Amino acid sequence: MGRFTIVEGKAIPMDRANVDTDQIIPKQFLKRIEKTGFGQYLFYDWRYMNDGKENPAFELNQPENKNASILIANENFGCGSSREHAPWALADYGFKAIIAPSFADIFHQNCLKNGILPIRLKSEEVSYLLKEAKNQPYVLSVDLKNEMVKDEKGFSTTFSIHTYWKRMLINGWDEIEITLQFEEKITDYEKATITIR
Repeated sequence: MGRFTIVEGKAIPMDRANVDTDQIIPKQFLKRIEKTGFGQYLFYDWRYMNDGKENPAFELNQPENKNASILIANENFGCGSSREHAPWALADYGFKAIIAPSFADIFHQNCLKNGILPIRLKSEEVSYLLKEAKNQPYVLSVDLKNEMVKDEKGFSTTFSIHTYWKRMLINGWDEIEITLQFEEKITDYEKATITIR
């Protein structure tokens, strides 16, 4: 995973509540085992019409919303099944942070494990961001080190994140890389265990 320090980029609105993981990445696209290649299927049933053409009314298809790195959503984002493919698809599409009043717990954890920063803000703050992001270009700065979100119009707020996950994201570590930091001790333990046997 890449290191997450400060992300400054286009923020786009998705003013929908209870967006579930089956909408984020429909079940028919879960056959791949790699973490890449899912971005093309992100929000598939909303992005594409029955004939396979892009739905021009959908948020991600509007020209002014292309190449966004920050998604502003509404409450209970990522509800539904626990599929890890949902953050894989969001990351592969290019999103580095998601801002919402609330997230489904498992989805929240899966985002953190896959290098996406899910940020919980107050409902009134998210309402402001959703409104402002309807007028593109709208740029947000997400500063993980200082736990701050701000725009170029004077808006600024803070968020909180567990120290463990903050350290993981800043260093670009996943849980395997954390384990490998103790590789020498693990090897010594295994040798000692084999010797005892």
